[in-house]
Amino acid sequence: MTEPSTDRRLRVARKITESGLRNSALAYLQRYASSCENLRRVLMRRVHRSAQFHPLDLHQAAQWVDAVVAKLAATGMLDDQSYAEGRVRALFRRGVSPLAIAQRLREKGVGDEVINRSLKNLDQETSDPNLLAAIKFAKRRRLGPYQKPPNRADRKTKDLAALARAGFDYQTAKRVITAPSIDEIESLARSVTR
Repeated sequence: MTEPSTDRRLRVARKITESGLRNSALAYLQRYASSCENLRRVLMRRVHRSAQFHPLDLHQAAQWVDAVVAKLAATGMLDDQSYAEGRVRALFRRGVSPLAIAQRLREKGVGDEVINRSLKNLDQETSDPNLLAAIKFAKRRRLGPYQKPPNRADRKTKDLAALARAGFDYQTAKRVITAPSIDEIESLARSVTR
């Protein structure tokens, strides 16, 4: 029996070209929605990985990346507003707080003005998006009234902490966690939905 080889070969990155960057960008966009800045970061990571193995003018490559991102934005394949609105809807459905949604969009390079416009759309759907998201979060994580009764009193502090970590304020978290029953919290959710 032979021993496994401890020699691991490094995967050599391909040499970067402008057309290769464009193809990489298109392949990425086929799989993932992206903001302009996020795509720029993805492509620059590819450039830096290639620069480890091949001689490369990083300034020239950065110009290629900027040109590819600008062209895709001009054709409508990249649109920060559409991306932000889609992410806001998807994250809100999962029960992510508006505060946490804004933070995630900032991490992807979306500007504050675009984020604010996207979050305002939530105000048109519900009178209290923060409360509705907290209810969805509690339901998904089985917190507060969604727990089995014997554990509920013992877990109140932990449930409040989970909602706080998720970006919900204390008053909203307390309102959700101390709701007496699932029927009452579901009624509350219906009352804030427009």
